[in-house]
Formats: sequence, structure tokens, C-alpha cells
Amino acid sequence: MPAICAVEWGYNQFNKDNPNTQERIVNQATTRTISAGVSLPLVGFGTYLIPDEEAADIVQGAVTAGYRHVDTAEGYNNEVGVGNGIRRALGHLGLGREDIFVTTKLWPGNPAWGSPIKGRDDIMASFEASLHRLDMEYVDLYMIHAPFAGERRVEQWEVLVDLKEKGLSRSVGVSNFNEDHILELERAGLPLPDINQIELHPWSQKPDLVAFMLENGIQPIAYSSLVPLSTWRTKEGENSAKTEEMVKAGAHEDSPFKEMAARYGVTEAQVLLRWAVQKGYAVLPKSSNPERIKANFDLFSFEISAEDMEAMAGMDRGDGVAWAVGDPTKAE
Repeated sequence: MPAICAVEWGYNQFNKDNPNTQERIVNQATTRTISAGVSLPLVGFGTYLIPDEEAADIVQGAVTAGYRHVDTAEGYNNEVGVGNGIRRALGHLGLGREDIFVTTKLWPGNPAWGSPIKGRDDIMASFEASLHRLDMEYVDLYMIHAPFAGERRVEQWEVLVDLKEKGLSRSVGVSNFNEDHILELERAGLPLPDINQIELHPWSQKPDLVAFMLENGIQPIAYSSLVPLSTWRTKEGENSAKTEEMVKAGAHEDSPFKEMAARYGVTEAQVLLRWAVQKGYAVLPKSSNPERIKANFDLFSFEISAEDMEAMAGMDRGDGVAWAVGDPTKAE
């Protein structure tokens, strides 16, 4: 596997000869190399819970605002709208398909939820259907959405490796896999994933899993980065395993994220997202509000201090809460 590019942190001063100027910008890589010739933009746009009929306008706005990484999935039921939004934005901006990184995911099946485990032919049909809905000839990243296939995980991964070798997906990955799930693939003599997309934020940091991934050249993508916010998943139908205690902690006026946001002159969401990219993870903020979409993309004009990063390292509460059934990395 190719080594993950190092992110270099430092500063460029604007008008550095002017002693009254305090403005600065963090000078750092905004992409990561995840496989030969494939760069992953660290700030992506997530589309979970965006209805298909609204996705085109929202995604077009995000790409127009600067996002060059868009994440969807077979299970989100919005690939048609996402594809339309990407094409409209690229046409408006005069850009080509190669200028944007597009991710979609295979739903592997889960008998406990009434969906059978997918075999090779089923996976190929799912992938072709995703390409058709997106109206694209390839994707930049295709992932197994969760480790629910049990003893057939290796079989499913073999199909994704084939798709990469055929150039139909420029990179391949998994989502919600733990160390044991990934070692299964290694023991089968298969290439390791380019990506593992997992729930990551200061309340669920998964340090052992992340360390294992980095040691093996697997790039983390963080989802549900905004869990600590009191406003996260508050609408009807947006289920999670978030506890009432967590909701109250996020709403408390003394929330450390509120304090940090005020100190840095940014939003709480920007603090949480910045924590992830400063750790080297890609992020997938989602919003339908144009101003929040823009703010969530602005993660490189400030830096969280070493003291605040150390404080956030002590906030880990354990498992993720984005899935109502519990953290899927615990699946057997």
C-alpha cells in the first residue's frame, strides 16, 4: 500500500512586514494520497439524510462553494440527485469529471434487517446500478458500507478489488470495519483497503483502531463529526444512539467547544471538523444551509492550539452513537 502523505503544518504571514497585521493562514496539505495517482480532498460533503429530490440543488451549492469531494451511498437513496448536482456544478464552473472526487457505497446486506447478504453477482448489479443513478462511468471510491456480511466479508472485498483493477473505481475501501475485520482481508492474501470510513469525533476517538489503520496505510475518513453539538440529529426520523446526557452536554453554555469557537472566532462545527483534519482525517460535513456549507468548508484559516488538542484528547467517551443500533465496528 502507498504511504499516506505527511501533512506539514506551519504558517504563512500576510503582510509580515507590517507589525500591526495579525492575520495568518495555516499552510497545510488539503489532500491525502490514498493510492497511486489518487488524491483524497480532506474536506468532503456528506449527503446522508438528504432526500433525492433535494440533493441536486444542495450538492450543486456545495460544489460551487468549493467542495471537491462528495460522498453518497446506495443506502442513502439519493444517488440520482447527487449525480445531477455534481454535473450541474461542474458545468457551471467549467470543470470536468476528473476535478471532483465521488464516493458511493455498497450496502452489503444484513439478514437481521431483512436484506440478504450480497454475493459477487449482486455486488456487480449494485455497483452498475449506482453508476447508472450517478450517470458516471466510474467512481473515485467504492466502499463496503458496514461489516455485516460476516463470513462473506472476504468474498465481498474480492469483488471490490476486482473493480479497482478494472478501473471502474479508482480506489476502494470499507466503512465501520475494525482491526479484526481488516485482518481477515489480509489473511486472505488480499490488498488492504485504501480507506476506512468510521465515526470519529472528540467523544469517539477510537485511538487503537486509528493507529492500526495508519500503520497499515489506511486513510481514515471521519463521519458524524458533529455528534457533540446539541443540534446534531434533532429532526424527526434522524435516529441515533446519542444519550440524553450527551444532548445536555452539547447544549450546556460551558461546553468546551463553545468556548473554543468563541476564542478562534469560528463556529462550534468548525472546531469539531478542524479537530479531525488537524489529526489528518478527512471529514464529511453535511448541511442544507448555504452559509453553514461555506463555513464548514473553511477549515484551513485557523489552527487549534496544542493545549486545546490535548484537552480534546481527554474527552473520549468510547463507542460511536451515529447508528441507533450501536457502533457498527462492533459487528462480528
